[in-house]
Amino acid sequence: MKLEGKRIGFGITGSHCTYEDVYPQIKSLLDEGADVIPVVTFTVKNTTTRFGKAGEWVEKVEELTGNKVIDSIVAAEPLGPKLPLDCMIIAPLTGNSMSKFANALTDSPVLMAAKATLRTHRPVVVGISTNDALGLNGVNLMRLMATKDIYFIPFGQDAPNQKPNSMVARMEALLDTVLAALEGKQYQPVVVEKFRDLEK
Repeated sequence: MKLEGKRIGFGITGSHCTYEDVYPQIKSLLDEGADVIPVVTFTVKNTTTRFGKAGEWVEKVEELTGNKVIDSIVAAEPLGPKLPLDCMIIAPLTGNSMSKFANALTDSPVLMAAKATLRTHRPVVVGISTNDALGLNGVNLMRLMATKDIYFIPFGQDAPNQKPNSMVARMEALLDTVLAALEGKQYQPVVVEKFRDLEK
């Protein structure tokens, strides 16, 4: 198993429509022997949407990983030097959280876990899901891409004719991206086709 003995943080932010794509990727980490430590934003924990009731995904992830979610900034802070992770994943990473991360704002458990991991120079792997990656958030996307120890799950436009500024990670490449990041490498290619409306 490729991740046996590895402690992997898995941060989930509020792109609720992406959870169905992310859930199987958590299982893929577990299948490779990882101990997955889930971390959620306040939005994930408290918001009911058409994609699920508040807390429903938290319960699913806890049951899958066998670990209680970290849902407070205080609980996430020790993931730095005190209880370091081998890798921190944020998937999905919303545009809102991406802009905060790029500008050193740590107002959620997920962002604190990412900051704590960067303090130990361990990799942070992100899977974006944002409607404005090619809009106002483009500067934040590029800032993170140029930052040491941050790695991206390959991403592309998900609906270029309907939402030309939107980009979403190819979540099925999460495991390969993590394995490369643990070796200090960016999995390539990082910008890929992810069209949902090619036929239009």
